[in-house]
Parts: sequence; structure tokens; C-alpha cells
Amino acid sequence: MFSHVVIFWTDPKNPKAADELIEGANRYLKGIPGILHYHIGRMATSHRPVVDQTYQVALNLVFPDKKTQDDYQMHPSHVDFVEKVFKRVCTKVVVYDFE
Repeated sequence: MFSHVVIFWTDPKNPKAADELIEGANRYLKGIPGILHYHIGRMATSHRPVVDQTYQVALNLVFPDKKTQDDYQMHPSHVDFVEKVFKRVCTKVVVYDFE
């Protein structure tokens, strides 16, 4: 298995940025072949100081292997998401990939 976790910080000048990001991900990413698990959502609040609460949206994808994730990165729908949604509504992103 290969996990691809993406943490997004949305543009604070756009109050609808998180909604637009989630809607765009569902539109462009959800149907890309090879994804075994797809989950996107807003940051969950926590009373625990160890939990990062500075971001707005996270995406958690699971693939059968790294090659499938590499193919996902080059898929035209992923490229469209980056160009048409991500670049417009986000100010920062951090990615955690692990096997």
C-alpha cells in the first residue's frame, strides 16, 4: 500500500476557499483510476496541543503501490485540479507519502 496525505492551507482572503477546494477535489480527483481509498475533509478541532490545527483541509488517498500514485500525479484530472482549483484557492500545501 502507498498512502498520500495532503494538507492544505486555503487563502484567508477567500471565505469559500475550503468549500471550493473540497468540491474541486471531488470533481477532479475522486474518479481517478487506482485510488483504493479517498477521503477529503476539513480540519477536525482538538483539545490536544499535539494536533496541528493551522490548516483548513486534508486529503487522504491510498493506492495499491507507489507506481499507481505516480500515475495519479500525471493523470490529466489531477493536473486540472492543480491548475484550476488548488493554485486558485490555496496558499500552502504539505504532502506526506508513506509505504
